[in-house]
Amino acid sequence: MQTKLQNSHTPSQLSNPDLFSNKLYINGEWKQSASGAEFTVQDPGTGETWMSCQDSTPNDVDPAVQTAYATFKSYSQLNPRKRAELLCSWHRLLLSSRDDLAKILVHETGKPLSEAYGELDYGISFTWWFTGEADRIQGSTFTSAAPNRRAITIKQPIGVAVAMVPWNFPIALVLRKASAALAAGCTMVIKPSPETPITALCLAQLATQAGFPPGALNVLPTSTENTPAVSRALCSHPLVKKVSFTGSTRVGKTVAELCASSLTKSTLELGGNCPFIVFHDADLAHAVDELIALKWRHAGQACITANRVYVQRGVYQEFTNRVVDRTRSLVVGHGMDEKTTMGPVTVSRSLDKIEAIAADAIQKGAKLILGSGRRWTSSETGSASCPGYFMSPTILIDMTDDMIMSREEVFGPLLGIYPFTSEDEVTQRANDTSLGLASYVFTENVNRLWRMMENLEAGMIGLNAGNGSATEAPFGGIKDSGWGKESGKNVAVDEYMIIKTGTLRVRKED
Repeated sequence: MQTKLQNSHTPSQLSNPDLFSNKLYINGEWKQSASGAEFTVQDPGTGETWMSCQDSTPNDVDPAVQTAYATFKSYSQLNPRKRAELLCSWHRLLLSSRDDLAKILVHETGKPLSEAYGELDYGISFTWWFTGEADRIQGSTFTSAAPNRRAITIKQPIGVAVAMVPWNFPIALVLRKASAALAAGCTMVIKPSPETPITALCLAQLATQAGFPPGALNVLPTSTENTPAVSRALCSHPLVKKVSFTGSTRVGKTVAELCASSLTKSTLELGGNCPFIVFHDADLAHAVDELIALKWRHAGQACITANRVYVQRGVYQEFTNRVVDRTRSLVVGHGMDEKTTMGPVTVSRSLDKIEAIAADAIQKGAKLILGSGRRWTSSETGSASCPGYFMSPTILIDMTDDMIMSREEVFGPLLGIYPFTSEDEVTQRANDTSLGLASYVFTENVNRLWRMMENLEAGMIGLNAGNGSATEAPFGGIKDSGWGKESGKNVAVDEYMIIKTGTLRVRKED
């Protein structure tokens, strides 16, 4: 039996007809929302509705948290090996559902099918990694400096966690957060983005099928209108002990305030304005390869994408020509078209922001050398109406630091290239932002690489490398890009743990 998705661009069939529902997922069951209302989910490649979903309200928060808490009391007592086995079972089910999940992801986010598979493979790497991490949660013992004392530490799961996940990588970010929480012994309530609720529901359903107890993962799909109130209710609930949020700095600061009022632990992975620095002695072919893969992935909608590309004057023209030549080969279209190498932006409002940023740069002297800096029109598509949220990849040169793009995250298919002269100059300019998520440096001078690693103000630095996100490496920023780390050895699991210290008095003799 196969399930047909409601969109002519969808590869018409899913192999597993029971993979998802459009309802809330609470305590291992599909539930009607308290209001009974629904919201629609659009395919960014067509602008058409392809699914509707039950709309959570603050009245749905308490049942979701209460069941997660009831499950936590027993699940937290499972030994680490059992939690590892459950994660491994979930991992296998995710692999077996890979094709269906990729198709759904294309229609939620707009990204090409090849990128959807890439996100899945990245996301599933977290279930594999945390299968091992669950088995390695350990305390410590040591001799105290005080006479006749021994100190002992133990780690215990913190309690019910909440994950608030954005729309750009809805599978990978749910799995990164949930795998760490479940490995630690926590249960979790997930609030996905209004644009991408279906994949989160699929993942929770598969977790229950893998053997996780009902209530271990609950999902509250929520419309744009109800998102602020539901998020506030989740952050403020007295049984919620940890909140993990990925999204904009503006919303992240609100989440931080809500959590601070109740001293709820939080991890915030927020916006980026990431510099990509190319020195005259860099391997230009390699730097271009890394930039193309980093910048145009998901139409530029990644927090760690290159926002400001600084190129030393001696290679400025050559590097720019190479980037333009490579970018010309991109094919923009619906993600299910096998020829497509760059899809639409996920939300239509993003186009307004990108157009405004491009117009500001051009008005202040930037030169447009590729693309239009505007959304597709009917004249470009050859049809009376222009479906989907598309913009051709656009490149601006001769950028300056007084432009909006120099200060704000772009999150779209718009690239600005800035000339620079010296290392000191570019370091200062790269750091001249309130954000500090990621930076990238390309040079064959190993001493310069080390200096830039130390001097750039970012939580993650690519050294002759573009996207460095990996399960084994801590992920997170500094400054207004947030606090706390996800993924990595010990670090991510510890975000969901409390540490207790015991002090033992040892008598010298009985």
